[in-house]
This record gives sequence, C-alpha cells and structure tokens, in this order.
Amino acid sequence: MIDLQIRPAAPDDVEAVLAFWKESAEGTSVSDDVDGVTRLVERDPDALILALADGVVVGSVIAGWDGWRASLYRLAVLPPYRRRGISTALLRAAEERFRALGGRRADAMVLEANETGRALWTAAGYHREERWRRWVKPLAAPAAGEHRVITG
Repeated sequence: MIDLQIRPAAPDDVEAVLAFWKESAEGTSVSDDVDGVTRLVERDPDALILALADGVVVGSVIAGWDGWRASLYRLAVLPPYRRRGISTALLRAAEERFRALGGRRADAMVLEANETGRALWTAAGYHREERWRRWVKPLAAPAAGEHRVITG
C-alpha cells in the first residue's frame, strides 16, 4: 500500500501537473500550458485534485463545477501507479466535492480511443450516453506551426 495524499492543486504545482499530464494523460487540451492551468487553479482552487505519493504527482482529476453541471476531466494516473486505487480515490474526492456543492450528476469527458479509460469509467459506475455528442469551437487560433488536438 502506498502513502497517498489527495489534495487540491496549488499554484506551485502547475509545472509538475503539466509534466505529469505529458506522461500520463491521453490526448492534449488547448489549455495544457502554464497559463491555462494557473487560470484554473486561481479561478477555482478546489477543481484540480491531485494524488501525491512521496510528494510526486501520481494522479489527477479536474472536478469542474459551474453551479449547474459537475464535469470531470483529466482523470489520469502515472503508469507505474495504476491499478492501486488511485483513480478511485480521486473520483471519490471529486464526487464528494460535487455533492457538497449541490451537484446532481457528474459527466466525464472520455476519448473514444481510450479503451483503458472507458473501462475505468464503466467500473466506477459511469455509462456512455449515446444521444449526446460534444460540439466544439476553438476561440483562439493555434500559434504558427502548432497543431493541437482538442480533448478537454
């Protein structure tokens, strides 16, 4: 059993979170940069929940709440730490946050090609809703020569 700490991210964690996502998360987001993650942490200090082992980020989930919807993004665990209950602990913390804020249902963004992620979400009691599809519109053009996959 590992000694796991679950806590909200702090501004000092931004660089470590970005490095962690590069190694552990599926896909990339238009907000995967220092400015994007800093803005999230400053706007809603409890939304980005981290799992740490010996001070190292080994898991994350974004539990976004807008007063109406409870949305989950970026559930990821460092590969050597998978299958140890870390994602379960992160989801428990996120769901507790949502309940305390009055959330009635949690929605998760899951890449279609992420078979491991889909299995995890199913095991956690989530199901895919066939009637909904995500529609997106980038609000800022990528920098010259930059190509991004928009996932969350």
